[in-house]
Amino acid sequence: MGSAATSAKRKRPNGPLWIWTRGGILVLAALCVASGTGFAAGLLGGSHGSVGVPTLSPLPSPGVGSTGIDSTGTGSTAGSDTGTLLGPSFSVPLSSGTSLVPLNQPALPSVSDLTTGLPLGIAPDLQNLPQNVLRDTGQVVGEVGRTIRKGFVLPPVSERRFVPNEAVLDVPSGMSLQTFEAIVRRHRLTPLASQSFSLTGHTLYRVRIEDARGIADIIRELAGEQRLSAAQPNFTFTLQGQVSPVPSEGDPAQYAAVKLHLAEAHRLARGDNVLVAVIDSGIDVSHPELAGIVAASFDASSSDTGPHPHGTAMAGAIAAHGRLIGVAPHVRLLAIRAFGAASSREGTTFDIIRGLDWAVEHGARVVNMSFAGPADVALQEALAKARKKGVVLVAAAGNAGPRSPPAYPAADPNVIAVTATDVNDNLFAQANRGNYVALAAPGVDILGPAPNGGVQLSTGTSVAAAHVSGIAALILERKPSLRPDEVRKILTGTAKHFVKKPRDSEYGAGLADALEAVSALQPKSAAK
Repeated sequence: MGSAATSAKRKRPNGPLWIWTRGGILVLAALCVASGTGFAAGLLGGSHGSVGVPTLSPLPSPGVGSTGIDSTGTGSTAGSDTGTLLGPSFSVPLSSGTSLVPLNQPALPSVSDLTTGLPLGIAPDLQNLPQNVLRDTGQVVGEVGRTIRKGFVLPPVSERRFVPNEAVLDVPSGMSLQTFEAIVRRHRLTPLASQSFSLTGHTLYRVRIEDARGIADIIRELAGEQRLSAAQPNFTFTLQGQVSPVPSEGDPAQYAAVKLHLAEAHRLARGDNVLVAVIDSGIDVSHPELAGIVAASFDASSSDTGPHPHGTAMAGAIAAHGRLIGVAPHVRLLAIRAFGAASSREGTTFDIIRGLDWAVEHGARVVNMSFAGPADVALQEALAKARKKGVVLVAAAGNAGPRSPPAYPAADPNVIAVTATDVNDNLFAQANRGNYVALAAPGVDILGPAPNGGVQLSTGTSVAAAHVSGIAALILERKPSLRPDEVRKILTGTAKHFVKKPRDSEYGAGLADALEAVSALQPKSAAK
């Protein structure tokens, strides 16, 4: 979706820049820029002194949950998924619903509902997402109101971002298995997977349509089943970045760390032990740039695909700590694969909510979502619950262009939407515009890790979002008790403005600044 082209010719930074390839010795010499405040560096660890890998304490063990259906296809949640074994000697199981406090951090106060008093100029039409779904897509609200009841979402006629022969059903906890089986038989549906989510308190079933009926017809039929709580398409979301090989010649634009003032910011915070979840495609957890930093991983998509360039690049933008340098090199990553097939780059409602639920249950303080898609009522509810639990949610604003409608989850009011800029602070040409954009970060030709120990360039609002997720982790290291809306205000309040207005529909509040953000806070040892 993104583009590797920048909007203006770049200036080569001072000092040598050598690029390694896997076929030979890769040398990344430091980019050095002298400044009045100290030594600024490029995306290279050598410029920051010895970063090293932090010592990780084991994650909590919230219990064993259950997913999937049994061999009879009834939707039973009998099987258990114990998660993935990572690290020296600990395994992170799925949750059984136990309420967890984030690691080594105080319990957070309840967060107010963002549907009133939206912060920092978020568009008022985002206050009611179910209505916004209909309005933004051009569907007539009155007509839909006469044909379906609350919770039953018809896709607009022009909407194609969903699995055509699947639906997601919300089943009340008190419904018996026999009743559910009777409903799906009556409507000629086959259960594929199910899970009870502690985040929302709901049980979702993914079902397959066994004939040529369209999803809108199925939802209209299911709306007559008064014992069902909701039904909607299994919407699809697309990763919002493009990766490319590092060119053998030319300047790969090692500028992001200088723009974000990372060298100076890292004197104050490096994200020590802050848990950041990355809901994406597969991450190469064995990459030298990510070695020892991935605390646990979870496969929400149940796919057989291996590490993917997009997920690996996003993890590197946040937490690389070798020759490359991420925004928060001492965080602990939760690697969540919700995007499977490399060819489609798509994830679904069901898998994304599954990954988000797992992340929250395992103590994530920040969740990075470098993908975009349609408005989704089921996902909206999960995001709202995650935010109320104190989780900072960051998403890519979208790469569909300036005339595109709002992209979700970025346009959800519970989420911090991030757009992308290039080396000259010009807006990425394919970035979405809109009042939901909170701020910008570097996102054109960003050097990062690639699967199998390689390096690559990434472009798009995806990698810009990852940069902001890293800054959020730096902020939370300085003051762990901050609520999500307070983190948002620090990010936007310390951003570099490019226009006279406090914010606009292109850059939001301006370009993120890691140094200014962490400097605005007392360290946790000094906070009262």
